[in-house]
Amino acid sequence: MPLVLTFLGILALVFLIAFIKIDTFISFVLVSLAIGLAAGMDVVAIGKSIQTGIGGTLGELVLIVGFGAMLGRLVAESGAAMRITNVLIKVFGVKNLRWGLALAGFIIGIPLFYNAGFIIVFPLIITIAASSGLPMMTVAVPMLAALSVAHGYLPPHPSPAAIAGQLGANIGRTLVYGIIVSIPAIVIAGPIFGKTLTKYRPQIDHDLFKIRQIPDHELPGAGISFFVALLPVLLLTLTGPLKTVFPEGSFADKLITLLAEPYIGMLLSVLVAVYALGIQRGLTMKAVMKDLEEAIKAASPVLLVIAGAGALKQIFIDSGTSKYIGFLLQDVSISPLLLGWGIAAVIRVCVGSATVAGLTTVGIILPLIENQTNIKPELMVLAIGSGSLMMSHLNDGGFWLFKEYFNLSIRETLQTWTVMETIVSIIGLFGVLALNLVV
Repeated sequence: MPLVLTFLGILALVFLIAFIKIDTFISFVLVSLAIGLAAGMDVVAIGKSIQTGIGGTLGELVLIVGFGAMLGRLVAESGAAMRITNVLIKVFGVKNLRWGLALAGFIIGIPLFYNAGFIIVFPLIITIAASSGLPMMTVAVPMLAALSVAHGYLPPHPSPAAIAGQLGANIGRTLVYGIIVSIPAIVIAGPIFGKTLTKYRPQIDHDLFKIRQIPDHELPGAGISFFVALLPVLLLTLTGPLKTVFPEGSFADKLITLLAEPYIGMLLSVLVAVYALGIQRGLTMKAVMKDLEEAIKAASPVLLVIAGAGALKQIFIDSGTSKYIGFLLQDVSISPLLLGWGIAAVIRVCVGSATVAGLTTVGIILPLIENQTNIKPELMVLAIGSGSLMMSHLNDGGFWLFKEYFNLSIRETLQTWTVMETIVSIIGLFGVLALNLVV
């Protein structure tokens, strides 16, 4: 019966989100209520479970996602993203432009939410394609593949950060492993696949999409642009090893331990960005704080989706469903990493949202992780994250964003965007399985 409830619950979630078009957060709560009642839970216990799931899931994540959104906003609005792209184009030249664009997309994608990153790089893609004479899609796909990988694989992005929290994975290690796995995924789905798309030459409607150009002399310097964009990565990756350097209990040890907290790293990154990309460039504190307020507004819908997924996960646990599924799966011969990827991929294809797919999978796969100590939770985060990017199609907002901005037909979008996302997902899985053999 628990297995049937899980299957029906996921079907109900797909039906409510994809067909009835009910808000995702409301859909999660309704399905959580239904599963709890069907499992025989007391009404009061269901309410308590939903509240516990929401609170436990958001917790520290609110700080990470909130600060991440603020940092992304400042990197975008200041022109730092444009400066990073311009520098990499000069370094790589026209001949190797696709590789430079992939790297630029990856660096920009670390602090920026995918949709925000897309809006930022779109005018850059248009400008670069026009000035270089390269076909539009061969310029666009390397950048967008890198953005997509960062969105699906790497903290502090909401979905991987939330999955890491639920699985008890170390954020710093997840980030390091994620960068390693990202490289082949970006290379194959970006520059290599992008090079095959020369026949696609969309006509962009420049009147529909106004491009805000920032004069070169008003852009932040290259050094500070790279430093601010990559500061969260530096703090998360460097503080981990430094924990073992200083005597336990010393001031330096306590300081490093504090800095190693992901939300502290994100807070410091935001404070540096406020000064370096705002105040130092002549903006008032009021104007900078207004940008941060707008960033929080943009992050709110994502946090609600994560909260809803947390409620469903807790219902799975408190109703005994997770324990039963874990018991069934513990003797399955298939790799848990492959299983996590497959469940996320199926939900992604059905629902469309990578975030929903990733977080719903956690509730199903969690008991399997608890029973198997040989599976690194950081790799499970990446397996689920890569699965959640599988085969984006007509039920995914990212599909339509790509289609409309580049003025493609549905068939052309399936042949470009959908194939790119599928490559990212499959190569990500291979990367995780390979990394599992050596770590």
